[in-house]
Amino acid sequence: MPRLVAHPDEVKIVTRRFGMGASQIERYVELGGYASARKCLEQGPEWIINEMKASNLRGRGGAGFPTGLKWSFVPKQSAKPKYVLVNGDESEPGTCKDHLIFLHDPHSVIEGTIIAGLAIGAKMGFIYLRGEYRYLLEIMEKAVADAYAKGFLGKDIFGSEHEFQIITQTGAGAYEVGEESALMESVEGKRGVPRIKPPFPAVVGLYGGPTVINNAETIATVPHVIAMGAAAYSAVGSERNGGTRLFGISGHVERPGVYELPMGYNLKKIVYEVAGGVWKGRGLKAVVPGGSSTPVLLPNEIDIGMDFDQVGKAGSMLGSAGVVVIDDKTCMVEFALRTISFYQHESCGWCIPCREGTDWLKKSLTRFHAGFGTAKDIDNIKYLAENMLGRTFCPLGDAAAMPILGFVKKFRKEFEEHLDGKPCPFAKQVALEVL
Repeated sequence: MPRLVAHPDEVKIVTRRFGMGASQIERYVELGGYASARKCLEQGPEWIINEMKASNLRGRGGAGFPTGLKWSFVPKQSAKPKYVLVNGDESEPGTCKDHLIFLHDPHSVIEGTIIAGLAIGAKMGFIYLRGEYRYLLEIMEKAVADAYAKGFLGKDIFGSEHEFQIITQTGAGAYEVGEESALMESVEGKRGVPRIKPPFPAVVGLYGGPTVINNAETIATVPHVIAMGAAAYSAVGSERNGGTRLFGISGHVERPGVYELPMGYNLKKIVYEVAGGVWKGRGLKAVVPGGSSTPVLLPNEIDIGMDFDQVGKAGSMLGSAGVVVIDDKTCMVEFALRTISFYQHESCGWCIPCREGTDWLKKSLTRFHAGFGTAKDIDNIKYLAENMLGRTFCPLGDAAAMPILGFVKKFRKEFEEHLDGKPCPFAKQVALEVL
């Protein structure tokens, strides 16, 4: 678990209650908790959705879709029940922020879920935790039970005529169920594989009813948006990217951890100032800006603002804001192999391009790193990855292919140095360091 550290440039919004005992409901209420839900009860659905749109809050799970706009897609009238589903299946390598919310401020997730329910007219919410986060399930279940005991959940929440129930659930360790349609399948007790779209969850989702699915950080941010006001929250970030992000910084840095910084904060400053620079006095080789599925950036490409638009223009993605810093003693062929090994292991096998593509990429890179590759293998690796893009039911195929394409494009010379039986040029220095 990464340390919860502090830096002067942090803007404490989502994390403002961390370390203050807010997992206890009395303390959460004392610190202003559930006031936003009460306000939303008074203002009504249309006001809530307009406020979320004006806040420029975009999905913190990776896609960056505007939250208020997503909520507005849910039909006002529905013959079937509506649902709110919180995606806490935080499983992508490099991503390490949602678990801190569940640990330090679980009631913010509950309150955000209530507000989302009020916005779309739902009476039921599901909070889904990653399978490996079972140690957090007890904390979350206690928070839900306490909210029921206080009358904040149940038939007549906060003494009103509105009903809202919450159920907690954990997965079984499958990365695939982080994809929203596979997540719904898992909640329904089925194998966690993606659904064909359309229809989209906002119209036909969980149990066939209209469903809003948001990442845990997005939902935990909602009460703060309401408390601050949309304009004030939006002003913290950059254009079209309101508020803050929880950046999980890991890899070869002096001060790894989770930092809450304004959207648009400079990536170079994140590496060299916030995280204390590259460890052991080494040079910077590359940065993965948003979790393992995002294409790598070179040192001369990191002087950019960390928001969805600016990172996209730089040829990568902000994703889940899992920043992985790589030093100059790292073999990028081995890094590529480790990356594809994860996606090969986690592929649900539903789509042939993903199931077969990840397997062949792993085999190719394994042979390549061992020194048995040939020059044509480099283009074959690129060809395999390109033929996975856009050809799967869910984005896991793209998530596996995009980083591999980035590695081949930006580190082709390093791939060539592994050819014709040559040992990995980094293996000797790594072995000496271990000794």
